[in-house]
Amino acid sequence: MSGPIRIAPEALAFEAQTMQRKLSAGLSTLRQLGDTQVGVTPKHPVWSDGKVTLYRYQGEQAATARVPILICYALVNRPYMVDLQHDRSLVKGLLARGEDVYILDWGYPDLSDRYLTLEDYILGFLDGAVEHLRASHGLDAVNLLGVCQGGAFSLCYAALNGEKIRNLITMVTPVDFHTPDNMLAHWTRSIDVDLFVDALGNVPADLMNSCYLTLKPFRLLQQKYVGLVDILDDVTELENFLRMERWIFDSPDQAGEAFREFIKWFYQGNGFVNGGVEIGGRELSLANIDMPVLNIFAEHDHLVPPSASRPLRDLVGTADYTELSFRGGHIGIYVSSRAQREVPETIHGWLHVR
Repeated sequence: MSGPIRIAPEALAFEAQTMQRKLSAGLSTLRQLGDTQVGVTPKHPVWSDGKVTLYRYQGEQAATARVPILICYALVNRPYMVDLQHDRSLVKGLLARGEDVYILDWGYPDLSDRYLTLEDYILGFLDGAVEHLRASHGLDAVNLLGVCQGGAFSLCYAALNGEKIRNLITMVTPVDFHTPDNMLAHWTRSIDVDLFVDALGNVPADLMNSCYLTLKPFRLLQQKYVGLVDILDDVTELENFLRMERWIFDSPDQAGEAFREFIKWFYQGNGFVNGGVEIGGRELSLANIDMPVLNIFAEHDHLVPPSASRPLRDLVGTADYTELSFRGGHIGIYVSSRAQREVPETIHGWLHVR
C-alpha cells in the first residue's frame, strides 16, 4: 500500500507563480482577440427551401471532379465544424484535391417548424438538394457524404432513392443504436419522448447541449476550463479554444416531430437493425443500398462508438464496402492534425478509383 503523496513547498510555489503569470498574460491576450471566425472557406448559396440552404464551396483552384460531393450534416449542431478554420477543415482538404463540395445547411428551426417530420428532411429538403445538383451538373447521381445524424439521414435517403446516389460516405454515423457501450442510446431508450415533445414543442438547444456535456462531465465541464489557464498567454491557442466553444453552444433547436420520430424509430426501435421504419410510405431497408459505401468512424468516439457504426457492413446490399477506423474522437475526426492528413485523402482516393 502506497503512502501519502508528498508535494514539496517549492513545487506549490512554482505552480502558484505560473498560474499568476498566465492569468496576468491573459488580460493582454484577450485584448488582442477580435471576432472569432468560423466557416472560413468562401461559399455561396445555390438553392434553398424555407430555412434550408444548399451552399457551394469555392476552392483556390477549379474543381476537377466531375461528380460533386454533397455533405449532409446533423440537425443538432451547425455544419461549419467541417470547415472550422484554415488549418482545420475537411472541406479545404477536399477542395485542394479537386473535389466539388456542397453542404446542406438546415438553418435554425422555430415554432413554425414544429411539425416537420423526417420525411420532410430526408425526402423533402435533402432530395431537393440532390435534385438541384443532378440538374445543374447534368448527372443521374451524385456523391453523398453524411455526418453523424446526417449520416443516418443519408443512409435513409440512399436506401429509398439509391438511383440518385453514385457513392455513399458516412462519417461517425450510428447504425446499431443498441450496442452496450452507447451511453447516449441507453439514456434515450428510457425517455417518454411523446410526453417530452408534447410538453416542449421544439426541443431547446440548451437542453440538448446539457445532455451531451453530462456524458463526460469531468472532461467537458471542468477539465477543459481548468486547462484554459495554460493557454491564456497564447493567442492562437485561445482563438482555437473559442472557436470550439462557439460551435458547441451555437446549436439550433430541434423540430419536435422530427426529434420524436428519430428517437422512437432509431434510438428506441433500432430501426436500421430491426426494421419496421417507413418513410414516405416506403419501408426502410439498408439492404437496398447497392452503391459503393465508405464508412469512417472514430476509435475513441463517446457519442457514436465504433460498435455502433461497424454493423453497417452486414446490413448494406453492396459488396463494395470500405471502412476507415480513425484514431481519434467524435470531434477530432474533423479538427485534429491527423484528420487533416488522413480523412480528405482517404475520401478523395476512394472516390477517385470509383
